[in-house]
Amino acid sequence: MRVLVFFDLPVTTSENRRAYTHFRKFLLKNGFLMLQESVYCKLALNSTAVNAIVENIHKNKPEEGLIQLLTVTEKQYAKMDIIIGEIKSEVLDSDERLVIL
Repeated sequence: MRVLVFFDLPVTTSENRRAYTHFRKFLLKNGFLMLQESVYCKLALNSTAVNAIVENIHKNKPEEGLIQLLTVTEKQYAKMDIIIGEIKSEVLDSDERLVIL
């Protein structure tokens, strides 16, 4: 099973930014991987482990903001479509350098 954490935390004050940083570091220290900005994922062996993860997140949540948790099976997670757009870079590769010369 996978536990997905989606969060939208305020960062308008220095206290908000500290809470955001603390929560993000909490996720990373507890084995979550970042899928996208403010979307993290962790593998859980069974529903007991999922319950422990969810409880731990509840204990470490910031006072303000929105946190959403979604638990999916490995089969559901494996069906995720990953769509990547064209990567644009200002660095020229070797073929492009030859054209300029």
